[in-house]
Parts: sequence; structure tokens; C-alpha cells
Amino acid sequence: MLRVQAPGATSIYLALVRAILLGHDMAQGITCSGRVNLTNPLPIGGLSYVQGHTSQLLVNSTVGECLDATAQRFPNREALVIVHENIRLNFAQLKEEVDKAASGLLSIGLRKGDRLGMWGPNSYAWVLIQLATAQAGIILVSVNPAYQSTELEYVLRKVGCKAIVFPKQFKTQQYYDILKHICPELEKAQPGALKSKRLPDLTTVISADAALPGTLLLDDVVAAGSKEQNLAQLRYHQQFLSCYDPINIQFTSGTTGSPKGATLSHHNIVNNAILIGQRLKMPTKTAEELRLVLPSPLYHCLGSVGGTMVSIVHGVTLLLSSPSFNGKKALEAISREKWALGDKPPVG
Repeated sequence: MLRVQAPGATSIYLALVRAILLGHDMAQGITCSGRVNLTNPLPIGGLSYVQGHTSQLLVNSTVGECLDATAQRFPNREALVIVHENIRLNFAQLKEEVDKAASGLLSIGLRKGDRLGMWGPNSYAWVLIQLATAQAGIILVSVNPAYQSTELEYVLRKVGCKAIVFPKQFKTQQYYDILKHICPELEKAQPGALKSKRLPDLTTVISADAALPGTLLLDDVVAAGSKEQNLAQLRYHQQFLSCYDPINIQFTSGTTGSPKGATLSHHNIVNNAILIGQRLKMPTKTAEELRLVLPSPLYHCLGSVGGTMVSIVHGVTLLLSSPSFNGKKALEAISREKWALGDKPPVG
């Protein structure tokens, strides 16, 4: 697919692109519910998409629309299993929790286009925040859980994160202390009203699992989101979401320089997940066969797209076998749960 930056093009070139677009009905596509979408507008902001002949229509749905569709189709199918947290949710339960978390994020002042960093190992909170940010139109920034203060400060400043979510610690990583090294103001800050000299965009710090000075507790944010007035606010904001909106920023490893952020849209992630599932012949498998063990990190595209998103768009039961890669734990989960599929960790 050719992506053309239109604003600087000549009028003749623009006319040519427009003719191609009209000839190929590029506004058409299908949604996660399987319906043909003939009305979805072309991307805004001056970008045009040119497509050749293909038998595969791309899907014009947001992440939230895909979750809604799957929860309607398979409400009682197991959606998510977190072995190390003893959590099991079906798709109806997962959607309910995601909606509350998304509503809660809006209730504390986050809005469409704001950047929220998720910093930590594989966990229920990671999956919840990934899907909740997408439901609310907030851009998830996938932060490497191994980052130390210098790397963390760089990526948060680079994308202007307004909020960050993390657990208190994992192994030797003391997340709160690392952030406090960058933002000493955190300890005395009013929760949700941080004013940091080194990270001026960062105002909201959310702790996933412990009450810490200057932070909001994730459970409290989700609880606030369960109020009907906040859920109504979520439904209102969702009217203005487009599948072409940016929804995730993932950083390169930084082995050849500073990490570089790649911005992905709903359209990117949803269609990537659909094509991955089709390659694995998921549409032909039974519910018992659609069970996926994920030992890979969620901050990496293999985990968040090849894991979470494949689960959401194909109705696959996703199991997180450990907070970080552990081959033994993954094999034990496959044996115990009779899982049919497994994602390997990225190499290189």
C-alpha cells in the first residue's frame, strides 16, 4: 500500500491521486463485525491511500469496536488468563472492565490524543490499559520495563507523555524510585497534578498495585469509571474516534542510537492482527483450538499485536504465562491448560 503525503503535491498530482482513489473505492472496507462499511471517510490530515487490486479488504474498525464485536459473538468464551495473578475473564467480563478503565481515564482528565506510558512487565494491568486507552482514544506509549531513569526520561519527553502507569517494582526494578529520581516533585505532589521541571507534560502518575505518594491507584481509577455519568462520557467521546487515529507509540531498541518512536493507528494494528490470525488459519479452528500462550513481552509488537490484538479480533483465549519470559512456565501452561498455540519471544 502506497502512502502519499498530499499537502506538498501539485494540483495535477492531487487530481491523479483523487482519480485513482475514486476508481478503487478506497473509502470502502469491512468492520470487525463483518459488515461492509461504505461510508467510512478517507483519512484526514492530508494523507491519501492508494491500493491496487486485492481480494482482501482491509477492516475499518477501531480496537474498541473489535472488542465490542467479539464480546457480542463470544460473551462466555474465556478471553484472558493471567497465571501469575490468578485471573480469568471471559470476553463479556473483559469488555466490562475495559469500559470502566477507559471511563476512569477520562474521568481524571485524560483526553483523545493524550499520551499515556505503560511501564512494567506482563500483567493484567498491561492488557487492561492497552485496551482501555484504545477505547478512550488515548495513545498508549509502550515503555520497555527494563528502562532506567535516563532512558525513561528520554522517551517520556520525546512523545510528551501526560500520564504513566507502572507497578511499584518487579525484580530489581524499583519503578516508583526510578521515576522519583527524574521527578523529585512526585513525592509531595497532589495525585493527578504533578508539576515536574524535567517532565513538564507529565501530570498524572498511576500506580498499578500500591498506594504511593503523589500517585493515583489504578483500582480507584477503574472504580470511578464504573459511575454511569463517567460511562456516558466515554460513550460520547467514542463518537469522535476514527480507525485512522494514532493509538500506539512503540520504540525501537535503540541499539544504533536513541530509541525511535513509531506511531501506529487502530487501522494498522487491527489489520495486522487480522492477517496474522488468517495466516495461522484461526478462522477455521474450533474454540478449543483458539487458545494462545504468550511468553513474549507486551511492550513489544509481538506481544501487544500478535498476542492481545489477535485475541481480540479472532476471539482467541490469551494466556500470559509469566511476567517476563520464562520458557519453563510457558511449557507448563501449555501442558496444564492444553493450549494449542504459542508465541515465541522476539529474537535479534
